[in-house]
Amino acid sequence: MKRIVSPDVLELIAERFRVLADPARLQILNVLQGGEQTVTELMRTTGFRQAKVSKHLQLLYNLGFVDRRKEGLHVYYRLASEDVFLLCDIVCRRLQVEADRRQEVLEELAGLGADA
Repeated sequence: MKRIVSPDVLELIAERFRVLADPARLQILNVLQGGEQTVTELMRTTGFRQAKVSKHLQLLYNLGFVDRRKEGLHVYYRLASEDVFLLCDIVCRRLQVEADRRQEVLEELAGLGADA
């Protein structure tokens, strides 16, 4: 039997989905798959301004998607867990299914045009 999730828990889940719904944050997470980086390195890699990178990192940090460590004057950010990419993999598989279905429809339509 499936367990019923409370509205409070659903709100916590929705909050994480809202954070992940931003392409810039997904890009930062994607870059951090390659290893930890400073804000400056992330700026170079993404092309985002410092304020944008810092704002997104703060949100990602507050919700536990990234960790950080300070070394001298530098703060290094890294993924807290690779688990976020499990969700990305699920979405990508679903996108592939949808793309395959569209391709089948296009091929069927092309066949109808050839019969005319």
